[in-house]
Amino acid sequence: MKLRCAVIEDFQSVATTVVDWSPVTDDVEIVTFTEHLATVDEAATALEGFDIVVTLRERVPFPAELFARLPRLRLLVASGMRNSVIDFDAARRHGVEVCGTASSSTPPVELTWALLLGLARGIVPEATALRTGVGPWQSTLGADLHGRTLGLLGLGKIGARVAQVGLAFGMDVVAWSRNLTKERTDEVGVTLAASKEELLAGSDFVSVHLALGERTRGLVGAAELARMRPTAYLINTSRAAIVDTDALLAALDVGTIAGAATDVFDVEPLPADDPVRSAPRLLATPHLGYVSRANYETYYGQAVEDIRAFLDGQPVRRLS
Repeated sequence: MKLRCAVIEDFQSVATTVVDWSPVTDDVEIVTFTEHLATVDEAATALEGFDIVVTLRERVPFPAELFARLPRLRLLVASGMRNSVIDFDAARRHGVEVCGTASSSTPPVELTWALLLGLARGIVPEATALRTGVGPWQSTLGADLHGRTLGLLGLGKIGARVAQVGLAFGMDVVAWSRNLTKERTDEVGVTLAASKEELLAGSDFVSVHLALGERTRGLVGAAELARMRPTAYLINTSRAAIVDTDALLAALDVGTIAGAATDVFDVEPLPADDPVRSAPRLLATPHLGYVSRANYETYYGQAVEDIRAFLDGQPVRRLS
């Protein structure tokens, strides 16, 4: 009898077509789920008959309670090599192997610039007015990039690549994080800000590229937004909880800053009545940072490899 594998969060219905699953289909039945499993109860009900689960990013938590309710589960494959919503101790207690995949930093870098440019040049309102014929021929005055300051909160792999694009646009690029050193900023070719406050006050565009942790949760709140220029823009493609959503919505409502863009949310998918959906001066996308053909080919291609290796008794890319 074949094992059963659930591929969850397949919103675009592409998981079984972007890569070849034939290396495992003689032994495994593949079932995809296109709807979000929002609660432990929903996940337990949907997945109780499966031996293998392939999950996408960190949208569906796997706490101890869920492992306890999935007695058949033997392999969990998560995209990426880090995952903050899987209880690894519980997985071990229940005999579940957890494996990961590679993940490229290129798609979130590119989306960061798509959002930044979209904000700067009013792409969405101008394109909407042109298509609908509602409103004037031109209504916005674009913000220039050349000669302006790009402030980066975080200068890791993604932040550094965002910095390189900013430099190519002729921007002055500054960066800050708690442990950032001048050696690192010199290596990337940007300026080390003396403090978070200095970066926020002096930047025309602020882009967030930090990992979420206790020291970064709520890092940008009402006080920080108040330090920004009224002509400045904030972009967050990192983690929603780094920026205080209520404070951001309030700042956008009164015009404390010129605008913001975000690809990440406190609850995903975003509820239909969430105020983020109707906030003024906000450009929002449904967590597309990692969503690209090349990344999906890596995620699902290596998921197939993980499953095959598990079936052969030699698991690879183990997470802990």
